[in-house]
Amino acid sequence: MVCMMALIQGIGKPVSAATGFWYRYCARCWTQGILTRPDLQQVISSMVKKSAKKTIRQPSPPAAAVRAVVDTRPAPVPEPVPVPVPATFRRPAGKKHTINDIARLANVSKKTVSRVINESPFVREETRTRIAEIIRSTGFTPDPQARGLAFRRSYLIGLVYDNPNAPYVINVQEGALGALRRVGYELVVHPCDRSSPEFLSDIRQLVSRQKLDGMIILPPVSENNALADVLRDISCPYIRILSAALDEPQNLVQSMDRQSAAEVAEHLAKLGHTRIAMIVGPPTYRSSQERLEGFSNALADRGLTLAPDYIAEGAYTFESGAACAEMLLSRSPRPTAIFAGNDETAAGVYRTAYLRGLRIPHDLTIIGFDDSPLASRLCPSLTTMRQPIRDMGRLAAEKLIAKISRTEGPSAAATTVFPHLVVRESSGRPAN
Repeated sequence: MVCMMALIQGIGKPVSAATGFWYRYCARCWTQGILTRPDLQQVISSMVKKSAKKTIRQPSPPAAAVRAVVDTRPAPVPEPVPVPVPATFRRPAGKKHTINDIARLANVSKKTVSRVINESPFVREETRTRIAEIIRSTGFTPDPQARGLAFRRSYLIGLVYDNPNAPYVINVQEGALGALRRVGYELVVHPCDRSSPEFLSDIRQLVSRQKLDGMIILPPVSENNALADVLRDISCPYIRILSAALDEPQNLVQSMDRQSAAEVAEHLAKLGHTRIAMIVGPPTYRSSQERLEGFSNALADRGLTLAPDYIAEGAYTFESGAACAEMLLSRSPRPTAIFAGNDETAAGVYRTAYLRGLRIPHDLTIIGFDDSPLASRLCPSLTTMRQPIRDMGRLAAEKLIAKISRTEGPSAAATTVFPHLVVRESSGRPAN
């Protein structure tokens, strides 16, 4: 209002009571951001000019005409000058729309707009559609810094991993990003060395330095209970992707690796294989233990044995798969089927089988785990246990956001994913 009075004084013209009313109205529009300062100056100048024209005295009529006609009508009251308020806000070049602009255009509160942006369920569909259309037509995007200050959040989520299987990490990352960006969050990807003495202090510093709102932890880092204790101590919400229930349900996305490995054993038993080998992952990975126990127990239930000589320790990598296959296929009698710890390992088995002149699946059945894009590209295509890795990343992100925002969602429920076997060309009956 002070700036408004300064503008009026700068024009230096007398104004009527009606025009003064519109001055006050313009002032209110300016303070609310509906009119910019240049627009305000233009409107006021136009109003003053029109008001000045109405106050100019007309020439006096002849005295005889004055005596002949006496006008007894009251003097007309000047009509207020309409102020052209635009239907949409025209922002100067380089200046973005704000959440207040969107709220005024939609005739709702700023909080309602915020709920729509954050996909809150507590907004009527009609209102949500109207606000979304206004956001789209104006090109409005939330200001991360202003949003962070308003809600005391950074809108950053950490993703911590120490995993040699690059396709697994990438798929989790893509699934998490899809869920996070829908609600305005970004992902901070942080590879780490879980065997380092500074591992826990590094994670604590990461949370503090980036001001993370929460963290998604991938295996095998997620199997570290000491890390979970550190995150609880610093009040950083987290979700652990695990193959076993090592935490409270609200902190987990769990894959059923033991049951999945049992399904592979059943498939091989039905095909008639008896000499069955397995390439497990690193012994420090909980998934390796779960898959080995589930596989060997399921074979035992069907009267089959997983002999110690038919078990090789890999590293979930192509190279380790090729090396382990070389050792297993040197056994006499050699196995007719190999269950690899993941698809990368299975691809290494393919190479060794090719170099030895073995036909897949006629001479050797190979089964992988994960159903990464590699599985369908191998020739022959790989039979594998499909693990919904991308969905696991998405579920972890949705569950974490629900915890952070304390809204209704999957945060308190146990989230379990169930892999299933995808039978392709690499599995068949044994030749003899």
